[in-house]
Amino acid sequence: MEGMAQDLAGTFLSFSERRMGLAVKNIHDCIARLTDDQLWQRGGDHENSVANLLLHLAGNIRQWIMHGVAGHPDIRQRDEEFSLTVRLPREAVLRIFDTTLEEARSIIATLPHDDLMTITDPQPGASWGAVTKLEAIYLVVGHLQQHTGQIILLTKQMTATDLDLTMPRRR
Repeated sequence: MEGMAQDLAGTFLSFSERRMGLAVKNIHDCIARLTDDQLWQRGGDHENSVANLLLHLAGNIRQWIMHGVAGHPDIRQRDEEFSLTVRLPREAVLRIFDTTLEEARSIIATLPHDDLMTITDPQPGASWGAVTKLEAIYLVVGHLQQHTGQIILLTKQMTATDLDLTMPRRR
C-alpha cells in the first residue's frame, strides 16, 4: 500500500476503534443509571431490553470482527441474545459485552492495513454475502452506534431524565 492509501487505512481503523470506545462509554453511562430490573425491562415481547441489546451487540461483534475479520471460530448463538426467559446477572452481561468490545477494538486497532480489502463472509447464507474487512468494520461500527442510540433512548425513558452525554447545552 502506498503512502496516501496507508494514511487512509490508518485513519479509518483508528477512527473506527475510537467511535466504538465512545459508544462503550455512552452505554456504560446509561447502564450506571439503570436498576437491575430496568436493565431487563421490555415494553412487550416485541421489544428488546437493554441487557438483550448488550448481548446482541456482543454476539454480532464477535461474529463479524473476531470471526469475520480475525478468523476465529464462529461461536454465535443469535437466538439466545434475545431470550425472554434468561436473565443473567448485571455483572455477567457487562463482562460479556466489555470483554467482546475490548477484543474487537484491539483487533481493529492492530489490523494490518493491507488486510482491509480482504474478502470475508462472517454470516454465510445471510443476505449480506461476502464483504471486505473494511466493510465488515464499517457495518459493525454503524450497528453499535444504532443500538447505542436505542440504549440512550430507553435509559432516558426509564429514568425520565436527560443524560447529558454530550457537551452542555442551553435549553
